[in-house]
Amino acid sequence: MPGSIGAGGAAAKSALSVQSADSAIFVPRMATPVSDPNQSNSYTNPAGVDAYGQSSIMNSQFVHGYNPIAQISPPVGVDPKSIQPPTYDYNSLGPYTQPSQDIYYQQAPPAHYQPLNYHLYAPLPPHKINLLPYQRTVQGFFQSDNLREELQRKTEAALQILPTSGLPETLDVYYSLVPLDTNTEKSSRIFGYNTWLYKAFSKSDGNTYALRRLEGFKLTDEKAIATVQQWRRLSNANIVTLFEAFTTRAFGDNSIIFVYDYHPLSSTLFDTHFGPSARYPISRSPAVPEQVLWSYLVQLSSALKTIHSANLAARVLDASKVILTSKMRVRLSAVGIMDVVSGNGDYNGGPESMQALHQDDLYNLGRLILSIACNNNAISANANVPQQVISKSLEYAGQSYSVGLKTALVYLLGNKSISAGSVGKDGLKEPLKNIDEFLRIIAPYVQQNLNSSLHYQDILESELCKELENGRLVRLLCKFNFINERPEYDHDSAWSETGDRYLLKLFRDYVFHQNDENGHPVVDLGHVLRCLNKLDAGVDEKVMLVSRDEQSCLIVSYKELKNCVDAVFRDLSRPNG
Repeated sequence: MPGSIGAGGAAAKSALSVQSADSAIFVPRMATPVSDPNQSNSYTNPAGVDAYGQSSIMNSQFVHGYNPIAQISPPVGVDPKSIQPPTYDYNSLGPYTQPSQDIYYQQAPPAHYQPLNYHLYAPLPPHKINLLPYQRTVQGFFQSDNLREELQRKTEAALQILPTSGLPETLDVYYSLVPLDTNTEKSSRIFGYNTWLYKAFSKSDGNTYALRRLEGFKLTDEKAIATVQQWRRLSNANIVTLFEAFTTRAFGDNSIIFVYDYHPLSSTLFDTHFGPSARYPISRSPAVPEQVLWSYLVQLSSALKTIHSANLAARVLDASKVILTSKMRVRLSAVGIMDVVSGNGDYNGGPESMQALHQDDLYNLGRLILSIACNNNAISANANVPQQVISKSLEYAGQSYSVGLKTALVYLLGNKSISAGSVGKDGLKEPLKNIDEFLRIIAPYVQQNLNSSLHYQDILESELCKELENGRLVRLLCKFNFINERPEYDHDSAWSETGDRYLLKLFRDYVFHQNDENGHPVVDLGHVLRCLNKLDAGVDEKVMLVSRDEQSCLIVSYKELKNCVDAVFRDLSRPNG
């Protein structure tokens, strides 16, 4: 039993050194060797680069066990033809070692190709096409640097606090306010009140929220604030969810606070296209790629479809109120505020009033996209922009972009204030614009945008799958650290040096503390991942463990080592342990 062998009483002792135990298997000349699956070779890192570097190739075994270094000539004076080929037990060498077929193996069984059964790192698309079949990069096991850094920056922004901000300590159940406004100048252009934006934590659930404050607002109609519940029920990927609204005097005046989902490191379309650090240079013509415009148009149309279907109106389609939360992902923010501020949350004007608001939403959507296409924020910011400016801008858009985009803009910008029952120049009743008809017009481009979104989803899913098995390896390493080198347990100072614990100590040295033939530490991430995955799966493959004084040599299977880990950890986890 492997667990009965201790540091001082090994069952087998040998004068062989570690280097002798790792020597290559003797194979006759011209025979294709079968390498030991537990043995690494110098081709783990052919470029000589550090295992954690950008160009490291993380695979220490060649295809089908072929290792060109292990070809050894027969002894001098021995005829190769007189040598009888040895009989190998391939199952003992590992379930993935395939027999070779050459002049010495005429009756070799056919090779059976099977995937590795000791880990779940499945190579999901998209794939890298510049690597050989047996090659893996370090990045192939973990998230890409760009995605990881982006998520870390968002996490850091979400946890940011300002101890001496001068803001109220608490607002209802919200605390640790951090201002989010990039522009300190007060503006009342959209809502008629100066607005401020903060990030805060909630005492109720511990989540982070964005608080938009309207300064100097005094609520006079309780029915108006009741519409917040209607907005809260909306669910759309392109709308920032509104949760609640409440009044407060914590800032020294009458203010109303609207609580939204918080999306870290978001930027408005105004900052992205018209700010000091605009993403797209003006010198390029057209300044903004058409694919970007279609992405904005399709996503905002999806938001309007959800809003109009709920018998609500957006009323905030402005470049400063549409945020870019991630790669080509836009969301409509500050929804519901105009319903409370205008005091007509119940839309007393009836169906005709709601239809007029829907017409304004479509018209403002057209102005927003046209302003970005022409790089002229005045088209969207100025509510009374002359029709002549609109016409010239549409002419420019027709010259710079496709006919499909111009057709969509013409539909949105036609007849700004059309009302039900209006009559056109030909004496016929003109139909109202509606979001359903507009979606039919842009249907081919909706499909293109959906295709791009699904491709990006595949990329994110592929990145997620790289981290799928890393969690269980972390749990396994935690168990190792609970066990290895423990000074004392159950009044036994030699606990970690005896029994199963001694085997785990030797395995730890085998995985992490190996040296090469020059005495240099072997820093091979591929070796570590391979061993840990085999251990966690408990495969039947055997591994040779050598003590530090090279006097003890133990051969155990990964399955036995896994049983040792489980048994020892259960012993540590006892309530009276």
